[in-house]
Amino acid sequence: MGSEKASSLLTATLASGSSLVLLQLFSRVVTFVLNQALVRLVSPQVFGTTSIQFELLLSTILFLSREGIRNALLRAPPSASNSSDKDTVNRLVTNISLLPVLLGIPTAALSAIAYLATSSAATSSQPHFRTSVVFYALAAFFELLSEPMYIRTQNELRFQVRVRAEGTAVVLKTITTFLVLVSASEDWALVAFALGQTVYGLTMFFSFVLACRDNLDFRPKRVTVKQKDHTESLFFEPALFKLSVAMTGQSVVKHFLTEGDKFLVSRLSPLADQGGYAVAANYGSLMARIVFQPIEETARVFFSKTLPPPSKSDDKKQDKEALHTAGAVLSTLLLAFTHLLLLAITFGPPYLPLATALVLPRKYLSTSAPSILHVYVYYIPMMAYNGVLEAFFASAASPRDLRAQSRWLLACSAAFVAGAVALARGAQLGDAGLVWANVANLALRAAYAGAFVRRFFRERGAGDAVGWRRVVPPVPVLTVFVTAGALVRGSAAAYRDVPLSLVAQKGHLAVGVVSVLGCLVTCVIFERKTVMRLVASLRSAR
Repeated sequence: MGSEKASSLLTATLASGSSLVLLQLFSRVVTFVLNQALVRLVSPQVFGTTSIQFELLLSTILFLSREGIRNALLRAPPSASNSSDKDTVNRLVTNISLLPVLLGIPTAALSAIAYLATSSAATSSQPHFRTSVVFYALAAFFELLSEPMYIRTQNELRFQVRVRAEGTAVVLKTITTFLVLVSASEDWALVAFALGQTVYGLTMFFSFVLACRDNLDFRPKRVTVKQKDHTESLFFEPALFKLSVAMTGQSVVKHFLTEGDKFLVSRLSPLADQGGYAVAANYGSLMARIVFQPIEETARVFFSKTLPPPSKSDDKKQDKEALHTAGAVLSTLLLAFTHLLLLAITFGPPYLPLATALVLPRKYLSTSAPSILHVYVYYIPMMAYNGVLEAFFASAASPRDLRAQSRWLLACSAAFVAGAVALARGAQLGDAGLVWANVANLALRAAYAGAFVRRFFRERGAGDAVGWRRVVPPVPVLTVFVTAGALVRGSAAAYRDVPLSLVAQKGHLAVGVVSVLGCLVTCVIFERKTVMRLVASLRSAR
């Protein structure tokens, strides 16, 4: 039974993952095209304000209001077959799912007020700045209104609802922003972005209302629950509520660690430099948003529904097949990310100068954007590792585990701030130093989550389901990557004084193409068994 459950969940999450990847590909391409126009339509000051400061305000409101509750409710028990029990479970979950809306009101108001009070004179003196901030706060609240419906559809494995909602919202946001920019004067540039985000929030809300139109009763109601020798009248399921509180409290620290570089850039760098940082971040995080974010989100759903809840961690009759399935999925993802890391560090540095010269707008080549993109070669794989490991942690951790992790995250926060200041100012690395500090921060967080994963499986008698040997390629593969790295770096040195164009650099590109093909062929030859096992498991899951 547990094996069938894991297989069906794997099928559903694979479908969700592919849909989210396509959604992110679509939305990122649309956003990428828009940004190419925006960096030419607006000044670096406007682009820095909207892409760094306004986005930080938006993510602060959304993350603090909903992230902890969203992750906790993924562990909601499946609906019982008994109609009465099903209604009870659904009502208790619905009551908790209303909390992000209630939290969003004070969070949006306080965040907007704090931002307005602490903004620099150069930022706040821009036309219609305060109006734009109000619109961003409203946009966040409108998006939070859809959260109870989002949680319901996720727990019902109706992932296509989110795909359609976000896809529609991205299109309307893009069209709105662009139309206002081209039809109004430059003084309305900030408002253009704010209106686009407001349209996004409203579209998300109405899309979920349409999807849940058959049952829009989200009023909080007390539920009478029968215990062993008495009955209780409850608003919230105690275990899930306790977990939601713990995860919400932890989200404050996690948000600072996730957005710490933007926070420091917004406080330490001039607006023009913030625009350069935003451009580099948009280019650098393209793959992370298209591929790794959907993988992390679908992995969190899969692990939350597959792994036994912490309250049953001492039960020796746990479904070992489900544990081994979860371990196989986790190991496969980490092995894939190891190959990504090898590809990034082997071919990224030798070819990044050519890529930046071809892609970056000319006026940004003299900013910190190229140096930031060099660091993203290491930042993106570390984001992938940390994302999936913390997805597992969030799916399996007890409130006690969360408290222990919070202490570790506080230490990481202190280390991040110290490292960022030391690298940016002391080592004179500038904005690139902030990204290097983030790489170290992600490595520390991933190490902690990885230690939890090993302990989790070992304590449940499934220690063989995961292991570092499963996530590291064989020696011949590593050898070929090292050889390829030496070849492309030698080629880069030979073409150092050649103009950065496709025609002039065609010999250097040819070396890279041949080296990449050699690495991929070697991976296929020496890791064929691993690939076949993965294909077999996916076929059986379907």
